[in-house]
Amino acid sequence: MNTSYDVKLGEIQHRSDRKTMAYIARWTVGRKAKSKSFRTKALAASFLSDLRQATKAGEAFDVTTGLPLSMLAAKAPEGPTFLEFAQTYVASRWRTSAARTRETDVYGLLSLVPALVADLPRRPTDSDLREVLRTHLLLPENRRAVLPGTLVPVRTWLEKASLPLADLANPRVTRSALDAISVTFTGKDAAANTVRRKREVLHHLLELAVEHKELPANPLHAKWVPPKVAGAIDPRTVVNPEQARALLAAIPAVGRTRGGRLHAMFACMYYAALRPEEAAALRRQNCDLPEEGWGLLTVEKAQPQANKRWTNSGETHDSRGLKHRAKDDTREIPIPPVLVAILRAHIDRYGVADDGHLFRTSKGGPFSSSAYSGVWQKARRAAFTAEQVASPLAARPYDLRHAAVSLWLNAGVPATEVAKRAGHGVDVLLKVYAKCIEGQRTPANSKISEALEE
Repeated sequence: MNTSYDVKLGEIQHRSDRKTMAYIARWTVGRKAKSKSFRTKALAASFLSDLRQATKAGEAFDVTTGLPLSMLAAKAPEGPTFLEFAQTYVASRWRTSAARTRETDVYGLLSLVPALVADLPRRPTDSDLREVLRTHLLLPENRRAVLPGTLVPVRTWLEKASLPLADLANPRVTRSALDAISVTFTGKDAAANTVRRKREVLHHLLELAVEHKELPANPLHAKWVPPKVAGAIDPRTVVNPEQARALLAAIPAVGRTRGGRLHAMFACMYYAALRPEEAAALRRQNCDLPEEGWGLLTVEKAQPQANKRWTNSGETHDSRGLKHRAKDDTREIPIPPVLVAILRAHIDRYGVADDGHLFRTSKGGPFSSSAYSGVWQKARRAAFTAEQVASPLAARPYDLRHAAVSLWLNAGVPATEVAKRAGHGVDVLLKVYAKCIEGQRTPANSKISEALEE
């Protein structure tokens, strides 16, 4: 090892052209310039302080890496790198996780793995690092894409540069991980929900590391205040019954056949409060549709959409059990005569698939989320004023479900029954829809006035 005591510490440079890793600590060892990039000035200053302490202690510095020998020794503990343990984490959850959960896990790691690396020469671009992780390194081996020749050096660099998992016990490294999940891939502040989901991924990974005895304790238990998440539904998104009917009436006119085939599916989201993936999985055998009166839907499956790399079937849609329910659990939802009539008309016109599925394209396949979202946006423009189109009102098909649940609560249906039909817990239901429950202010004011007059 080539070492030197000729060490000169420089200043911290701020690169305004960089959106991330914008603070650069500079120093020289044996007259060779060295640098290391950080997300914040405080991290860069802390690093230079460590180097300064090493020079005061009379330590030799490695000319190749620019680090004092004590830091080099600390950089090579026994145990896996963060990348290696991230692969273990993904593999441990793959079999029991839904496709969207797998995607969420990897999405969180796309921010974390590139941030937890050593400052080795010839760092690839962040987009190339994410591409290698997304399509290769963070997938089970039997699902990995063959890397193009241009990306093989990216994989090699990442495997070499990934920090030891044990480094997460250092508060400075943990802070850099939290900084990484707090910004988007373009360097902007991430939404609170995004930060929360990515932090959950990091937390679960570190809990697994503690279980595997790779870490003595979860370092995220230290105090850190995440951004506040708005858990309640925005009442501005909720349509009233007249607006909902106008939207549903506009759908059949969209496209040559697509709107007509989707009309009943959207109606299920509004009149039965189905999630889009539940409506997509609905089959004829799930529907009791009498000629008169109320009918009944027995919801037993969901058919969420995800990229093929995440699904068990290798298709874009997987058949899954219901959200927040046991594997074979079902949910019964009484449906009003208006929805019964819509479903009967849909079946009469379009029939059902061989396996009983109600909603499918003219070619027999499931509708993609982009397809039904496109129909929805055209229906909004046809049914709403320009001002309403520009507002959050029913901005997504999912908002039909919110409108249904809000309508039931405001109609006085007990929260326990609403929760049963919607597939929520009562506590979650009241928390999520608290701002959408109307008509209680006047009675409440009256009760307070009566109490004040006593």
